[in-house]
Amino acid sequence: MDIEKLQNEKYAASISSIKEAQLRISPHIHRTPVFSSESLNSIAGRKLHFKGECFQKGGAFKFRGACNAIYSLGHDQAVKGVVTHSSGNHAAAVSLAAKLRGIPAYIIIPKNAPQCKVENVKRYGGQVIWSEPTMQSRESVATKVQQETGAVLVHPFNDGRIISGQGTISLELLDQVPEIDTIIAPISGGGLISGVALAAKAINPAIKVLAAEPRGADDAAQSKAAGEIVKPQKVDTIADGLRAFLGDLTWPIVRDLVDDIITVEDKEIVEAMRMCYEILKVAVEPSGAIGLAAVLSDEFRKKTVTKDSANIGIILSGGNVDLGVLWDSLKSSSSS
Repeated sequence: MDIEKLQNEKYAASISSIKEAQLRISPHIHRTPVFSSESLNSIAGRKLHFKGECFQKGGAFKFRGACNAIYSLGHDQAVKGVVTHSSGNHAAAVSLAAKLRGIPAYIIIPKNAPQCKVENVKRYGGQVIWSEPTMQSRESVATKVQQETGAVLVHPFNDGRIISGQGTISLELLDQVPEIDTIIAPISGGGLISGVALAAKAINPAIKVLAAEPRGADDAAQSKAAGEIVKPQKVDTIADGLRAFLGDLTWPIVRDLVDDIITVEDKEIVEAMRMCYEILKVAVEPSGAIGLAAVLSDEFRKKTVTKDSANIGIILSGGNVDLGVLWDSLKSSSSS
């Protein structure tokens, strides 16, 4: 049985739905650049190829999935608008995609979301509706809005259209750098890594696909070890975009196609952010820097699965850093 047919039968998305997504969204998205650094290659002892999704519209990869989901809707569905719940990047992405299509976007945001991400939603015309900072509250408010408006739910990750849109990253990356033998991407709800894995494995079955996860939110690593979805009682990480749990559509793909999960401490994520600023000259949020943190970690070096990884694609998933504290400190120092 060929890979495409197998994927179509087993999963919520496939290489065929990802190629369809690429055709659908290519007029609306950026084909993001790939760049490298000899300094970081030297530190890592391998060639690193950074896929700059921080330069995507909305500042993150999420625009791909949101764009695919919203442009997949028929007119009768779309006219009533879309609703979603998100801590930030997906919310901004849905707001922007809805604005481009000319339909309403109802965005449920937890009260503890970074201010920069809330401002993005407002900038793109999304209607902000607040929830408590729990998944239960987010989902219940979204359901209420859906019932009141008739809007279509665009889930942040547990949706085949979202997975397919995110998978277009692999199509681009492996076209830009065909020699890549390993791809590493952040994991949270699993939409990004699922799409990346489906496309990459279809193009090159020998390619390694690795997920990077904060140790304070390591549900995916625990799930992989247990062979079933595990939802920890407590999540504690600086990476606000990586606090969600795997869904029933993303889990089978992660289970079957993600070769391993590398967990890192928050201090390693912060150090990777610093390297991105100082060496790559790129602003990357904690979730976006975790791939570099993982590649530079002791755990990565010790893994059997990575011993032959020579050309590594690292997805810098987003660049929406909350710099409000920095600006405030600059203002206070200048006035004193």
